[in-house]
Amino acid sequence: MEARDVPISIPALATELRFAQRLREHLEQEQLLDGRYRLQEVPRGRVALPMLEEKLDQLRLPQEMPCELVQIQDPVPSRAARRRTPAQKLQDELRRLLGESWSEELAHDVPRAWQRHGDLVLLSEDSFRAASWQKLGPVLWETVASALGAQRLARRGRVLPDGMRSPSVTLLLGQDGWVEHVDNGIRYTFDVTKCMFSPGNITEKLRVASLSCSGEVLVDLYAGNKDSGVGFGRAGRQRAVMQLELRDVADRVNLGLIPSSEEGWPVACCVLKKGTGGVLHIHHNVETLPTPAPTQIPVLRAEQGSAGEASLSDGEAQHPTEDSGKERLGARIRPEWQRWAEATAARIQGLLVELHGQPWRTSILHIEAVKSYAPHVHHLVLDLECRPTLPA
Repeated sequence: MEARDVPISIPALATELRFAQRLREHLEQEQLLDGRYRLQEVPRGRVALPMLEEKLDQLRLPQEMPCELVQIQDPVPSRAARRRTPAQKLQDELRRLLGESWSEELAHDVPRAWQRHGDLVLLSEDSFRAASWQKLGPVLWETVASALGAQRLARRGRVLPDGMRSPSVTLLLGQDGWVEHVDNGIRYTFDVTKCMFSPGNITEKLRVASLSCSGEVLVDLYAGNKDSGVGFGRAGRQRAVMQLELRDVADRVNLGLIPSSEEGWPVACCVLKKGTGGVLHIHHNVETLPTPAPTQIPVLRAEQGSAGEASLSDGEAQHPTEDSGKERLGARIRPEWQRWAEATAARIQGLLVELHGQPWRTSILHIEAVKSYAPHVHHLVLDLECRPTLPA
């Protein structure tokens, strides 16, 4: 069932123009005036003042203010209502729907943020969980969609622990979950019930988009459940690997899976070109132990043939991220991040030697802190260069 515009009717008090201001002041004082709508002219030269329907039984008027209870069809929103945020509008419409059943508990169950993909709004998993909502049936989702200017609604569930971080999304209103979304100049078409879209991580998307990948082949091992690989170089050829058997084809491999992409490391090593190697972009969540005054070490330039040495050009600053919303990372990396990068470089080097049967070297090109994933846990990306060692 699709959401549709349904004419609404609200109660109002109609009075003569000379009494309108006094009546308005009285209703405002008694908190009975519905400020969402404008005063409206009605027949016989009268003015109608919108009322809160759930408070009609509290109405007590002085006899010197003659008025009549009427209904206004399709009331005009007030200027204040037109300035309402979408979250405020959603709260107001649900309060109107529930009437006397509205409560503060239900108010806390209404989402204040959501994802929008065209005419589909994707709600968070912790919204509308109270039993009272379920009793409303389809009218709830029609009201939510109308308030948010959407035609379709879906709600996220917890990511499935299936090794692929598959989404758990329920379609609440509409026939299908296919949407289009434009992000960073790239148009994505996907089914929200089967694929996740991350609207964040914009600094990492811009970083990889700036890499020179002209003529290269990029393999994205996890293209089905996030979008960071699509922006690489814009000029290279891209391949998504889920269940395909590819070997010896890639100049770059993106391993954009957190909290760890470790299970995909052997596949990435096999996919790299055996004769020339390439670069792995390895995503991982790394825990940083809290210390009163953490010691930070400078990021060093990578040396040819070394495993586990990081590099940044002089004056280059990593994109800032936050720890509990306050801490900026600056242009240095933390010891835990360096140790993780070095251990990863050594592990990858061993896998390459084992899989290809010849010596390889790995060099840390860059360590990027994408964001704070949880308290003392950061989402990092390691750019690791992997090259076969040619015989002397």
